[in-house]
Amino acid sequence: MTDLTACYLGHNLPNPLIVSSSPITRDLDQVRMAEDSGAAAFVMHSLFEEQIESESLDLHHHLEAGSESYAESLSYFPNMQTYNTGPDGYLEQLRRVKAAVRGPVFASLNGTSAGGWVHYARLVEEAGADGLELNVYDIPTDPNLTSQQIEDRLMELVRAIRQQIRIPLAVKLGPFYTAPVNLLTRLHGAGATAAVLFNRFYQPDLNIDDLDAVPHLKLSHSDELLTRLHWVGVAYGRVPIELAVTGGVHSARDVIKCIMAGASGVMLTSALLRHGVGHLRQLLADLRHWMEEKEYESIAQMRGSLSLNKVPDPTAFERGNYMRVLRQGVGPTW
Repeated sequence: MTDLTACYLGHNLPNPLIVSSSPITRDLDQVRMAEDSGAAAFVMHSLFEEQIESESLDLHHHLEAGSESYAESLSYFPNMQTYNTGPDGYLEQLRRVKAAVRGPVFASLNGTSAGGWVHYARLVEEAGADGLELNVYDIPTDPNLTSQQIEDRLMELVRAIRQQIRIPLAVKLGPFYTAPVNLLTRLHGAGATAAVLFNRFYQPDLNIDDLDAVPHLKLSHSDELLTRLHWVGVAYGRVPIELAVTGGVHSARDVIKCIMAGASGVMLTSALLRHGVGHLRQLLADLRHWMEEKEYESIAQMRGSLSLNKVPDPTAFERGNYMRVLRQGVGPTW
């Protein structure tokens, strides 16, 4: 029998598929259906730093999900008055989700500074969260702020939260740090159990007719997975922190690539918004079929088998790959 079990954030899971932070956890029926379809764990929709500080719900530019979604989602832009009901409502919904499922439920805090986070980190633990995902949505715009200062500020935040909670802590990072592998090592030293690669930053589009910058939200696609595979593959076995992938996972082949790169957890949002939470069942069936066909006995056997430490040609992760691609060209017009 193929063994799909995995371990992420201190929890033994029946498989590596995790429902990532999204509006799905606002709907208990969808949560139950997702678990019945094979979801091994859930990350709650995020409680935003702005909500903690001022209860303001004017957060359209921070939204994490959109349309092109399954019918139950109804619209590309969930109404922000109901998307997240503020700190007290968030804690109550966390309790409801915990009571509705058997698997672990991880809370999610979204922001960049300590602020009220330390206090609410304790509250989500008291509300029953099995772990905490720190969703660092940081877009530096100050020309006087150095990369070292940005990373030091992140370490201070992680240490401050780690000192206040006992549950495992994951940090969800963006892809723009200057030295990701070193950063992952520092995060572990600061008290993080896992790192989630990578947050999807929603860049504004420019409306040249109205002369304005406007929110531009799109669901992910599998091509976005490449950046995640690269850095998970480079870091696996070289840093002491657990690794999870989010962003661009849509098919069983995507799941397999994440695991072979070295991921312990594989997170999904856009695929479930597009196809519905029942898509998890198909992913697991395809994953199991592929493993049986290739004679893999377990997820553990696959993990990291195509990481930098294990791949036959390590230059695929390094500068040599750039030169090789250029030599191959892009077609007859090269």
